Amino acid sequence: MDAPCILQGRTIRPDDVLAIQRLRAEEPGLSRYRLSRRLCELWDWRDPKGQLKDMAARTLLLKLEQRGWIALPAKRRASPNRMRHKQVGWVEHGTEPIHGPLGTLRPLAVQEVSQRAAERRLFECLLHRYHYLSHTSSVGLNLQYLIRDGQGRPLACLLWGSAAWKCAVRDQFIGWSVAQRERHLQETTNNTRFLVLPWVTVPGLASHVLSRVLARLRADWQSKYARPLQLVETFVDTARFTGTCYRAANWIDVGQTTGRTRQDRYQQIQVPAKRVLVYPLSPDFRRALCA
Repeated sequence: MDAPCILQGRTIRPDDVLAIQRLRAEEPGLSRYRLSRRLCELWDWRDPKGQLKDMAARTLLLKLEQRGWIALPAKRRASPNRMRHKQVGWVEHGTEPIHGPLGTLRPLAVQEVSQRAAERRLFECLLHRYHYLSHTSSVGLNLQYLIRDGQGRPLACLLWGSAAWKCAVRDQFIGWSVAQRERHLQETTNNTRFLVLPWVTVPGLASHVLSRVLARLRADWQSKYARPLQLVETFVDTARFTGTCYRAANWIDVGQTTGRTRQDRYQQIQVPAKRVLVYPLSPDFRRALCA
């Protein structure tokens, strides 16, 4: 390694690679898991709540090995990826038609359920069964909202997850550099799923639910992850949807994606382009994200 590079949001210098090589030589019996944790301790690499970022460290170590800069210990067993084989269980729920004016459903209950086991099972069941993209489980930073009416009947689900690593029109709207994006990407989130259940026909419900969730999203993110949230984004597949509910909730249309995916290494368009909409959560979001 001859020059610094940025991996997993960290600037990695030749001296850092040498430190990992020394750690391997001094403690040759370390497993990959133990090595990642020792590296976090060595660098004091922690999340805002003080927990070691060992998953990020493991990904970093794999990237260094792929570049030929370090040699990792042999795998002792297959990675225990519980998400790969997870089966989404069925949770009983009513499907009787719900229609009429929004006022008849109040008061609506908006619950963040990512840390509530019973409600999360229902949330996952509904998204898996009724969202056109389906859903198995959430990884990384995420918030999960289940919306019920005054009778306790589920109406809608919203999932917020990791923001896109790169999105030209979003990045231009914010005005951040590559380094600024790497520092502050986790202060943004993506509305990766929004489902109004198919038996629910209530004018204005979708935009109302969006507004209700946005009003508490920043506080919920801070509570769960001890970090600020400045801006949210979503990608609308215009072959299926118009994005009316987002615009009605005052989201800003900043343009269109190029159609490239994370796996597109040859600059070939692989998926339909989508409209990119964003919603700033603070008036000084640009100053915060471009710091």
